[in-house]
Amino acid sequence: MIVIVDYQMGNLRSVQKGFERVGHQAMISSDPAEIANADKLVLPGVGAFGDAMSELRQRDLIEPIRDVIQSGRPFLGICLGLQLLFDVSYEGGEHEGFGILPGKVVRFELPDSYKVPHMGWNQAIIRHRAPILAGIAEGTHFYFVHSYYVVPDDREVEAVEADYGGPFCAMAWRDNLFATQFHPEKSQQHGLELLRNFAELDASRPNS
Repeated sequence: MIVIVDYQMGNLRSVQKGFERVGHQAMISSDPAEIANADKLVLPGVGAFGDAMSELRQRDLIEPIRDVIQSGRPFLGICLGLQLLFDVSYEGGEHEGFGILPGKVVRFELPDSYKVPHMGWNQAIIRHRAPILAGIAEGTHFYFVHSYYVVPDDREVEAVEADYGGPFCAMAWRDNLFATQFHPEKSQQHGLELLRNFAELDASRPNS
């Protein structure tokens, strides 16, 4: 079963409906045991990094999420769910993240001609063709809403870049871990294709 983590940070139903539209059931749960036993796990999120980590700690969800990733089962982070995977965020101070991917989360510092948050459709530049990008063409547009972005220490984990006043990491990939800054559930046909590809991954072994 695909499990979507509920920690009161995001429109979980829209992600669930995205999977339903491509023929796959997904359950929303805040139960640590259900999350720990997921075949595939999705961590969405919208809002502040520090608040998200606080909610996850209070609900005893950090270790179950970490265990799923380390077990080799497919994991998908979306938006804030990407940022939380990194060491540290500088959103409203300094906040420790999961530390699964080395790197940091920083705010866009751009000329006044650029609006922050970065909101709307942007083109994907594919650097490494992760399995969940199967059938998705170079230059496909996805939908973004964010003021902060990730800066991985290891550029090899950057599967997709986008450009907003300069290039930034739009998707990270390492083995069974996939995470997008954009919202596939809001990205129409190609976003749904990405969700379908994730749902159809083999849950029994890492995807590398």
